[in-house]
Amino acid sequence: MTDAAIRVKGARELRATLKRAGIDLSDLTDANASVAQLVASAAAARAPRRSGRLAGSTRPNRAKTKAVVRAGGAATPYANAIHWGTGPRTGLRGPHNIRRRPWIWQAAGDKQEQVIDTYWTTVQQAISKIRGA
Repeated sequence: MTDAAIRVKGARELRATLKRAGIDLSDLTDANASVAQLVASAAAARAPRRSGRLAGSTRPNRAKTKAVVRAGGAATPYANAIHWGTGPRTGLRGPHNIRRRPWIWQAAGDKQEQVIDTYWTTVQQAISKIRGA
């Protein structure tokens, strides 16, 4: 599976500074969780549909250092192939040549403004705690 990410410059330094200042990093965990939920909801709505199982398998993951949206699982092992596409290769039931339909990436792009606002608000609150406001 291909890993893909949107990197935030300075996020590691921000976490280190907050930790040194004695600020609880659960604020960032909560921001990551809310961003992941926001994008996962939008992605589920954009997921290609035949049975709806692919949309139902789209879910957010809570993490301290990143916002993660996952899709697929045992019941939907084709999620990766549909999102990233596959080239022409022979499978058990004939050749597979699936065009890519990156619905998660598109949902992240659609929600970019809200994601930035969420992180900006969280960072401003953390900075105000450091200043003692």
